[in-house]
Amino acid sequence: MKPAGSPPWAVAEALGASIPELAAYQDEPPQMRSGTVGKTGFLRLGFETRGSRTILANLERRAPYMAQRALYCDQEMPFLPYVFLITTTGCLLQGDRLALDIDLGPGAQAHVTSQSATKIHGMDANYAAQIQTITLAEQAYLEFLPDPIIPHRHARFISHTQICVAPSATLLLAEILQPGRKYHHPDECFGATVVSFSTAAVRPEGRTLFTEKLMIEPQRFAMRQTGVMGSFDVFGNVILCTPADKAERILERAEADVQLADAMAFGACRLPNDAGLIYKVLGRDTAQVKAKVREFWGIVRKEVTGADLPPPFLWR
Repeated sequence: MKPAGSPPWAVAEALGASIPELAAYQDEPPQMRSGTVGKTGFLRLGFETRGSRTILANLERRAPYMAQRALYCDQEMPFLPYVFLITTTGCLLQGDRLALDIDLGPGAQAHVTSQSATKIHGMDANYAAQIQTITLAEQAYLEFLPDPIIPHRHARFISHTQICVAPSATLLLAEILQPGRKYHHPDECFGATVVSFSTAAVRPEGRTLFTEKLMIEPQRFAMRQTGVMGSFDVFGNVILCTPADKAERILERAEADVQLADAMAFGACRLPNDAGLIYKVLGRDTAQVKAKVREFWGIVRKEVTGADLPPPFLWR
């Protein structure tokens, strides 16, 4: 936890300084020190119900992290606000520290996504770090579906997501990790130095639900071996926190299969402590993985809200 009165991005700074996988990368970038103005972005989104719809009631931002007004563009859920996350730099660089805080009040509903893929540039000093805090009150519903993460060759990136979810709330959180710019240069595919993702969830009273950590270090451990990525290139990880009865209905509808001819593998299983489900997808191409994540998203939305998905955007 960050000390009282410290800025939100201080948590990302403290996280990167404390975990062992980044111990060798604490040197400062020669261009601009880590954590300075312009490299410390903060975004807080607070959603509340107003009458029959949810509004973006609280928006705090610090460049290079920002968002604009909420859009009501979903014809299947016309009272659902869409908010697009924006980074004005267009990518993450060495020394960047980002903090995202999403808070949904009782009964609030929202869809949060990103303007484009998150590109993490190559690094010769330090690393980039991101902290995400998501809080859902009773009966809240959040779809957090950002575009894929693309770590470039020699990228160093850590992300930690802390979830606090009420028993009757639903959170759909998806992360899609690409192997890099595999068509740009042969060494770009799984060329990152270290990429680390962790997620932890608790109930409002503090009871732990689950923790998960994914870490890849392609220069130390082969990614093509069985049990890691094998012949697959793209990894999709979807966490669904939802009441147990909804989770069981969704699990019954979610398919599981390994399709080697199509270079696809996918399936769901239960999270501990009746927290919900986790759904994983492996594919050769990003479009395949995104399509499977969308299928699961459609099942979740229908079972939880009764609504269908809108047609996909033309640019997706």
